[in-house]
Amino acid sequence: MLGKFISFEGIEGSGKSTQIQKLKAFLSSKNINSLTIREPGNTHIGEQIRQLLQHDPKAHNMCPETELLLFEASRAQLVRELILPTIQKNIWIICDRFFDSSTAYQGAARQLPFEMIHRLNQFAVGKCVPDLTILLDIDVGLVWQRLQGRREKKDRIESESMEFFCRVREKYLRLAEEEPLRFFSIDGTLSEETITEKICTHLEQRFAL
Repeated sequence: MLGKFISFEGIEGSGKSTQIQKLKAFLSSKNINSLTIREPGNTHIGEQIRQLLQHDPKAHNMCPETELLLFEASRAQLVRELILPTIQKNIWIICDRFFDSSTAYQGAARQLPFEMIHRLNQFAVGKCVPDLTILLDIDVGLVWQRLQGRREKKDRIESESMEFFCRVREKYLRLAEEEPLRFFSIDGTLSEETITEKICTHLEQRFAL
């Protein structure tokens, strides 16, 4: 029996990390083993790429094409080294971002060709597509306030403009409209408890838990 693959999407500051941990706790209450991962990361190669993409001060001039290919490289390694072997063991995967992020960030925000990104996504993941993608949608202005209020230093992508994040959000919403069977969109301005309840209820109904 295969485990399920759940991905979370949304712009920075939308609350993904919090809801991922709450979902893991919910699955545990159902006696379902799960593993939380992030993209890029969780493999040796992926973590090196993550450092380069987000935190290397010498990478500030990274061109969009390089950024996209680095994300795809990390994704390809993550799928083959971790995601596929894990779901084969009937363990659920909860992933913070997956290929939809490239469509939204490198496609809509960086304005690289969507057709090329689609082909690269397919090449990187093969047939590994999330069973469910949870989109936490939130107003960009509110997220902007959250990011400005953080004490820790913003990474390379968090430092982008409000216009950048507006393009990301708009693309996420279009993706959810185009794939209603895979996406489950939630208003990210609701309380943490309400969002968690909606996610858990949806999973119970979707997967007969």
